Amino acid sequence: MQGIRWFLKGVLLVLCSAAPLLAQSSVVALDQARAELTVNGVPTTTQVSLPYGWDYHHKGQSGFGRFTLDFAAQPSGHEPWALYFYRLGNAYAVRLNGTLLEHNGVIPDADTSDTDSGDYAKVPRFIRIPPSVLMDHNRLEVEIRSDSGRRSGMPVVWAGPTAELESLYRGEFALRVGGSAVFTVFSLVVGVFAAVLWLTQTDPRPERRGVRDNLYLYAAVAEFSWAFFIGDTLIERPPLPWAWWSVVVNLVLGVWLSALLLFCHSIAGWERHTASRWVRRTLAALILAGPAVAYYAITGPTPWLLTAWQTAFALVFVPSSALFVMQALREASTMHRVVALALVVNVPVGIHDFYIMRISDPFVNQALLRYSAALFGLALGVIAIDRFRNANLRVRDMLDALAVRVEDKELELSKSYRRMELIAREQERIRERSRILRDMHDGVGSHISSAIRQLQSGQSNPDEVLLTLQDSLDQLKLSIDALNLPPGDVTALLANLRYRLEPRFRAMGLTLEWAVVPLADLPQLDAGAMRQLQFIFFEAFSNVMQHAHASVLRIEATPTLASRRSDAPTVRIRICDNGCGFDTASTQRKGLNSMQERACAVGAQLHISSRPGETVVEILLG
Repeated sequence: MQGIRWFLKGVLLVLCSAAPLLAQSSVVALDQARAELTVNGVPTTTQVSLPYGWDYHHKGQSGFGRFTLDFAAQPSGHEPWALYFYRLGNAYAVRLNGTLLEHNGVIPDADTSDTDSGDYAKVPRFIRIPPSVLMDHNRLEVEIRSDSGRRSGMPVVWAGPTAELESLYRGEFALRVGGSAVFTVFSLVVGVFAAVLWLTQTDPRPERRGVRDNLYLYAAVAEFSWAFFIGDTLIERPPLPWAWWSVVVNLVLGVWLSALLLFCHSIAGWERHTASRWVRRTLAALILAGPAVAYYAITGPTPWLLTAWQTAFALVFVPSSALFVMQALREASTMHRVVALALVVNVPVGIHDFYIMRISDPFVNQALLRYSAALFGLALGVIAIDRFRNANLRVRDMLDALAVRVEDKELELSKSYRRMELIAREQERIRERSRILRDMHDGVGSHISSAIRQLQSGQSNPDEVLLTLQDSLDQLKLSIDALNLPPGDVTALLANLRYRLEPRFRAMGLTLEWAVVPLADLPQLDAGAMRQLQFIFFEAFSNVMQHAHASVLRIEATPTLASRRSDAPTVRIRICDNGCGFDTASTQRKGLNSMQERACAVGAQLHISSRPGETVVEILLG
């Protein structure tokens, strides 16, 4: 905030303070000096007019200078005086009447070989004069070290009351330093925003999924490069010697121009054109040549190399900018026209800065591009935001379309599920009808067929036929009961059999002994397994009623110890009678074989033992 306030105040102060200062009789402008100049070890002494731009008078050469200025002071009362320098050095030492007032950097002489890469000519200097040093007639001595290509020299010196000069100093400081800081931060913010967009945003279209937008990359590179370039104003002591630091600064300038031009090509849709490919190759070649050109331009001394290098960039940049502006005038693209406006303002400013920096005297002129180029940052920011907004709109449209498609698919799936559910229910009904028909065929039908054969043989008595028909009726009732058998509930299954068959047991003189305890449900027995188990029990009871000639029928059902491999419950069921018995080894009955098959189908173990007076059918479930 302090930098912004200084910048805004500085603009007004620079415009408004200089004229009143000229009218102040107590302010002295020192523009004549005796100069002792040393270039390539050769000293010369001459009278010079200030400002004295070193690069303008000694192109491509470094050196040292001592400037002597005499002036008279008329201090009023105890009002302190000061000196104001628009820029000074690269390195400098200021003495008044033999007293050292201020110095920055190293100024080598014949007795020392110290070197210094610092550049202290980037900001204005304000030096307060101690009252004891100021006299009526004064001699000001200023020594400077000037590095080739570094905008060094000796300015007009302003001497006068502190209060009158400080406002001028603060205005210039705010403009040059505060303004540079503000625009550096602004470019960094825009660059970070563009870089984040490039890293996080990809093309949502399926055919270009994962592809990043190069426009964001060009914007980020351009803004980071420009932030570094104008931020160099704030760096008085660079980390590299001046020759190498010059390479870095000029290379960054080339990268900025290249990224900016590629940004324009991306907006205009020229990236796939042959001319655009040649432009990219030319820019790449210039950037690759940049380090060598900048180094030899500074150390050669051949400053024209750097001028030619920047001219080559201009020959690529200016025609492309003109084509871009003409296309913007024909097309109603907001993004296009925003960048075109920035080009219309900045290309002339850039040409102006190129002239004063490379042809005219850069010491006495102020570069304007560092301020006007903020329009590029604004344009880049606006376009990046617009691209981001449009990308979000496309993504939102795609998500809406996808949501509609998903909704349609869900509706289709719902209909398909309903159809499948209806088909499954129909198949279940068909299976149930098939089961009932099969049970009736195997049970009821078999018994009725047996009764018919008995009647047809003429040798059976009515009691036998009646017994067969009663079995058929019981089988029919049990088939109907099977529709509602609870899965896994063996106790309910046995109770239902007792309910259906106990009247027949009593009619036949069979005493039923019921030794069934409540049993845990067996989860592995589903509805189909329960029907199989019901048939096994009924077949065992039917054999007792038809063949055993027994007087007692005992039914036992008890839980047993759990299996070692599983914690699932197991049940043992025993059906015992005291009838005549039979030979289990020699007897091959269809009913017994069917019982064995059904027991295997439900995973049960069936054991039958028989001797006169006792027959046991044992079923182990679990």
